[in-house]
Amino acid sequence: MARRLGVSKKTLYKYFDSKADMLNAVIDYTFANMDEKANTIIKNEELSIIEKIKGVMAVLPDHYEFIDVNILEQMKRYYPEQWIKMDTLLKSDWELLRDLIEQAIEENAVINANISLVMKVVIDSLNTTLDQNFFFEHRMTVNEALSEIANILIYGLATRE
Repeated sequence: MARRLGVSKKTLYKYFDSKADMLNAVIDYTFANMDEKANTIIKNEELSIIEKIKGVMAVLPDHYEFIDVNILEQMKRYYPEQWIKMDTLLKSDWELLRDLIEQAIEENAVINANISLVMKVVIDSLNTTLDQNFFFEHRMTVNEALSEIANILIYGLATRE
């Protein structure tokens, strides 16, 4: 981590007591960054409700490479408390997205479906991007994958005729 930041390990430990503290800070920053980006999309009055939903589904943190299945497995093994925190955040019911989908249902922009089931399907689908090897092997970026997943979830697989 120190090398990535361009500082010495000694400098990092001036600000953090342990690697676990560093991980907690990175996790907190990552999800705060995603919320900030999502809020920017939501507040954009030029976007339709569907465009907002797609945009929020495709939000990535600035350093999404941290959210990778291999890194999470290492975290699970060596930093179980931080892994639980990360896993909980990844599987939690994203309130911002839930609110958008509920608004879209009220506006008849999307079908009236069980919101808890919709959120589970959305979250599980988006979390497939944690396996970045799949996307690398299929020559697709995580951004492209998220956009395509959002399209499939919103528009389905049927042609638009």
